[in-house]
Amino acid sequence: MIVRHIDDLKDSEQFVATEKFISTRLIVKNDGMGYSVHHTRVPQGTEIHCHYKDHLETNYCIAGEGEVFDVATGKTYTIGVGSMYALDKHDQHVLRATKGELHLICVFNPPLAGGERHNDQGGYDAA
Repeated sequence: MIVRHIDDLKDSEQFVATEKFISTRLIVKNDGMGYSVHHTRVPQGTEIHCHYKDHLETNYCIAGEGEVFDVATGKTYTIGVGSMYALDKHDQHVLRATKGELHLICVFNPPLAGGERHNDQGGYDAA
């Protein structure tokens, strides 16, 4: 059984703070679960261009409001508490936090090791 508290990860490589987001990786590759789980916070007014070519991702909003723009279709989806979006086709997208700090619970497959930061394409390199 794995039990940990988010505050205990603040001084570890599983806590990643960038100018656009803060991501605490709660479950990582070495935990052996086959996926990783992150709590990601995006400040209001922030826009993040993402393209996870090597990972599938699902996001569940637990606080704040935002929108996700699907680059391929040109469609924008509103995100709020209780909303979920899944990038099931390695979808290139733009995430925007529009009202308050956006809080997402994110699941990645394959899992991240913990300390990764976005590459030049807005994704994570294959492990």
